[in-house]
Amino acid sequence: MTKKINIGGVLVGGGESVKIQSMCTTKTSDAEKTVSQIAELEKAGCEIIRVSVLDEEDARAVKEIKNKINIPLVADIHFSSRLAVLAIENGVDKVRINPGNIGGEREIKTVADCIKAHKIPVRVGANTGSVEKEFLLKYGKNENSLVESALKSVAALEKYGIGDIVISVKASSVPLTVRAYRLLASRTEYPLHIGVTEAGTEEMAVVKSSAALGALLIDGIGDTLRVSITDDPVKEVIAARRLLRAVGLDENFTDVISCPTCGRCMWNSMALAKRVSAFVENSRKKLKIAVMGCVVNGPGEAKDCDLGIAGAKDYCVIFKNGEIERKVAAERAEEEFFKEINALLNER
Repeated sequence: MTKKINIGGVLVGGGESVKIQSMCTTKTSDAEKTVSQIAELEKAGCEIIRVSVLDEEDARAVKEIKNKINIPLVADIHFSSRLAVLAIENGVDKVRINPGNIGGEREIKTVADCIKAHKIPVRVGANTGSVEKEFLLKYGKNENSLVESALKSVAALEKYGIGDIVISVKASSVPLTVRAYRLLASRTEYPLHIGVTEAGTEEMAVVKSSAALGALLIDGIGDTLRVSITDDPVKEVIAARRLLRAVGLDENFTDVISCPTCGRCMWNSMALAKRVSAFVENSRKKLKIAVMGCVVNGPGEAKDCDLGIAGAKDYCVIFKNGEIERKVAAERAEEEFFKEINALLNER
């Protein structure tokens, strides 16, 4: 089990739930837009938010942003110990730095002393674009160079008394990401932030992240995660939430199962499945609902569902726990099914 760390009141590691992260796409110095985006992300289920700090205006904006949001704020900083210190002094809950590019020993110590003084955690890590040259020469671009590079950064902070550390080793390659995190998990007890970097636009990014992060989470690896998508970051949060549900780490939701249909399907079950899924998307009630293509297999295949529907040519059957409750005319099937869904959602 990994070490437990407090990030602005949100506990990470040590058996706590896997926390969902995202990152703002706004200029941090535009506090109004940044706060607005964070509010949208929080509503979608984001639990920790990161912002980039590129200049002094960004660092100073942290104070205003922090006072107007409800989730922990992380400052992402590279190449400037001065900006790291300024962001910390303005109230961030965590910093993301790479000691390898923050400066020499003096700069690393300055940042470490500031982190200790304000009692906040730090995330360090490597990705395939920031591996230390010595490890690239020794191992090439693989899991060994990624992990060694990350652990070197950890050691640089430990040297100055930093112990609340989160580590990441991201790659754009799914197999490399999985190998790197498995290796890292075997060598450290610090919490791990998992993700596939530069995963691409929505469709492929979700596939890549699901493949890599799903494998890791099922192995018990990962304390926080980000599904990186080249799009509105709200989509990252929604994808992450669905991923945690799919691997069984979030059971407080209404699961909708549906068959892919075949030649036996004589009604538009696909359209209903989409409408039902959208209707219960934000439900936190633990239920399982089925939309099945035919009455031949539907009730039996969905026997473990609280509620289900299956269709024939002129009628549908509504069933509960695999047992048919009633038959309804095709034209009334959707209306009747939604009545049943609402009744279940409103039950105490």
